[in-house]
Amino acid sequence: MKSYKFKTNINCGNCVKFVTPFLDDLKDAEWHVDTNDKRKVLEVKTESLTEKEIIDKVHDAGYEAQPLKSGFLGGLFK
Repeated sequence: MKSYKFKTNINCGNCVKFVTPFLDDLKDAEWHVDTNDKRKVLEVKTESLTEKEIIDKVHDAGYEAQPLKSGFLGGLFK
């Protein structure tokens, strides 16, 4: 299973409620938004979706999503 992480502007519980139907529409995906993290990190675990498909769905909901890179350098820029 692939795991993607994105920096978003999904800031609060109400934002999460609004975006939920859009993200729930993603087939074959488990997702979670950490609104306590200053980057408002969306994590999506999936077998088949691409990064672009996830970003497009977040944009459809009216929010922004930028991929967070993993690894050493990705961890430096929080």
